[in-house]
Amino acid sequence: MTENSPNRGLPKSLGPLARREEHLAWALLLPTLCAVALVVILPLMAIFWISFKPIELADLRAPVPIVKEDLRGALQTIGDEAVLRYRLRNSSQSEFIRDVTLRDKWPDGLEALSLDSRCTISSWNLVCALGDWNGGHREKIQITVKARKEFVFENSLKSSAPIMTGDATSILTNFEFTTKNFVRIFDAAEFFNVLWVTFFYTIFGTIGALLVGLFAALLLNKSFKGQSVLRGLYLFPYVAPVIAVAFAWILLFDPFSGSANSLLLQMGVTQQAINFFGERPLALIMVTVFEIWRYFPLSFLFILARMQSIDLNMYEAADMDGASPFQKFWYLSMPQLMGILSVLFLLRFIWTFNKFDDIFLLTGGNAGTRTLTVNVYEQAFAMSNIGAGAAVAVLIFCCLLIFSIFFLKFFSREEGL
Repeated sequence: MTENSPNRGLPKSLGPLARREEHLAWALLLPTLCAVALVVILPLMAIFWISFKPIELADLRAPVPIVKEDLRGALQTIGDEAVLRYRLRNSSQSEFIRDVTLRDKWPDGLEALSLDSRCTISSWNLVCALGDWNGGHREKIQITVKARKEFVFENSLKSSAPIMTGDATSILTNFEFTTKNFVRIFDAAEFFNVLWVTFFYTIFGTIGALLVGLFAALLLNKSFKGQSVLRGLYLFPYVAPVIAVAFAWILLFDPFSGSANSLLLQMGVTQQAINFFGERPLALIMVTVFEIWRYFPLSFLFILARMQSIDLNMYEAADMDGASPFQKFWYLSMPQLMGILSVLFLLRFIWTFNKFDDIFLLTGGNAGTRTLTVNVYEQAFAMSNIGAGAAVAVLIFCCLLIFSIFFLKFFSREEGL
């Protein structure tokens, strides 16, 4: 290469203007990068952190000492005696609280006849140093009191609320980690069955949505009367609220009053009603079909847009050469569609793998339809084990990351190749 020949490589150094432009570009991107970090990266890091914590739903709050104050007895006249009682407890059943202290304003005109050895009254302030509390700690402090004239007429017992203080470390922020969450997941008898159901639902749901979307795009690639109306009908499953269409499917395939069962019985296809969403493996097939039906319009839109951008001269030349419709589709259309099909397959695979609401609304994860996302909900909320739920979420992330890297490395196609 001569000195004056064009250099196709990157410059070794940037000039002052190029550096200023680079700095400006990064400054303009900074709000977007911060938003991505807050919305995506920080929650992801939090899930990884929680997955190694033995944390349950009740442990999301740091433990605090709790107090309830009441008076056992009536102080109506001077000299009446009663018991001022403080009921104390640790809000956590497992976490430790250090240096617990009770403080309360001592009412005017109230004389303490007996006082707990850990408590003192000074300048009309009650202070009790209660030491360290283990998880689940409960106790009572009872002080026998006698009313004086000032207390009877002013009744200052409720003038202030007692205050509890203590030093506690939240299980979310300490540095104690465990792998029990992952051991619990992998040791579960149904884990591999849940994993198999997830991949079945994802792979067949994704491929089915792409194939139906491709077929629909082929049907509507030509102009004809009523084309716009038919396109609108094709979009209905995708734009309709998921709770509405899921409820409609449940009613349609109900084993007692569903139209599908009535039709099958009248036609003699079956002798008894079929529980479409309550029998194995039919329930898994039905939720997969629902996934295909609900999300094929997205594939249809992208594929149709790409098909309408293909140069028609290729098809005219193929017609002159006597190519059949199948040959034109396979040798002309498919190479042009491979780029968009690759992108759609990757996106639909990720979205379907993360899908929760469809299965939960149709079956609740019963009858062999429990996927990893449903398992996250059951572990975190039904069983109140946040750590195990986060561990399943980490597993989902790892599966999708491995699949994305593998797919982009070996199967992705550039547009037009």
